[in-house]
Parts: sequence; C-alpha cells; structure tokens
Amino acid sequence: MRTVAILPVKTFGRAKQRLTGGFPDRPGLAAAMVADVLDALGLVEGLAEVLVVTAAPVEARPGVVVVHDPAEAGQSAAAELGIAAAVERGAERVLLVPGDCPALDPDEVAALLAGEASDRARQTAGVAIVPDRHGTGTNALLLSPPTIMAPAFGEGSFARHTALARAAGVTPRVAEVRSLGLDVDTPEDLAALRRALAAWPRGAVRTRALLGEAAVA
Repeated sequence: MRTVAILPVKTFGRAKQRLTGGFPDRPGLAAAMVADVLDALGLVEGLAEVLVVTAAPVEARPGVVVVHDPAEAGQSAAAELGIAAAVERGAERVLLVPGDCPALDPDEVAALLAGEASDRARQTAGVAIVPDRHGTGTNALLLSPPTIMAPAFGEGSFARHTALARAAGVTPRVAEVRSLGLDVDTPEDLAALRRALAAWPRGAVRTRALLGEAAVA
C-alpha cells in the first residue's frame, strides 16, 4: 500500500504565537522542530514519501516534496491541499502529522501504520486518530483511502474526527502514540517536551540544540 505522510507547516514567522514570552526564538524553534520531524519520518518503514504543505522555505531532501500553500488558510485547508497532491501521486493511504512533534519516534509511527493495515484486513476503509496529550485535540490522522473524510483540526477536533469517521461508515481506531502527543503550542507544552527529551536520548537534534542554547542564555 502506497502511504504518504502529509506535514502542514505554517510560515515560521507566523508559527507558535502562543509561545510568545515562553521562548525567545519562535521562528527558529518552529524551523528546528519541522526539520526534526522530517528526519524522523525519513526513518519510518512503510512511508513512500513526505509532502510538506507550506509557504515557508524547506530544505531540499530526498523523499520530501513541497506543496506550495500560498493562502495559509489553516491546518485543515493545508491538509486538504496535501491530500489532493498525494492522491495525484498515487497515494492509497495518508498520514497527517504535525510539524511540532520533534520527539517523533519512527518505530512508533511504523507500528501505527502496521496496526491500521491489520484493521484494513477486516474492512475496506480505515481511520486512525491519534489524540493530543489532553485527549481533546488530534495530533495525527491516518486515512485509508485518503479522501474517506475531510480533516477538521482545531479545538475539540478529536470528537469531530470521530464523528466524521462514523459518518463515513467506519469505526475509527484511537491510537495512543506517545511521541505524537508531544506537540508544542504553549509554554506548558514546551516544558513537557523538555522533560520528554531529557528522558529519551534519541532524535530531535536541532530542537535539543536550540533548547540548550536558550537554557544557557
């Protein structure tokens, strides 16, 4: 099954507004986190390629395709742009992931893909929802086929996505993925990420470096 990851990325200067006062270099942190997520996705077995939907500059790297997003109308709109591009490129399944989970564990993502494949052996379509660490938002969506439902991110999106999946005729699988729960929107989220990185020595090279510099300063 051709599986494509889709990463909606807001222009770095506009990103992480809720971190104002909680970190001195918001654009730098946003860029570092995206780069770390791309590093992790590049190690995930079962991903054919990654589409980055953005108007921001993204470094060229193998297996990554940039889908230009001139409007920047929000995460859901960017995700839909990515889904359309993925379908054109032959995707049979898409994984929508955030660009602010730098502690992303490739093994956990591979397990998510494998688990959904098992579900599909029992039904013709599938939706897996990864909730945020609060249980009310959505940090990742795995959609088979890619157009089974329209993404609807934002506050309260977990309940929305559950309802949309059921309306599409499938029972969604709720997948608890530890490293995908570590997105960063608020100073409290950043503190949780720092704790997680201290306990987990792998990955997130750029984000670790930036957080270390901020701690020294």
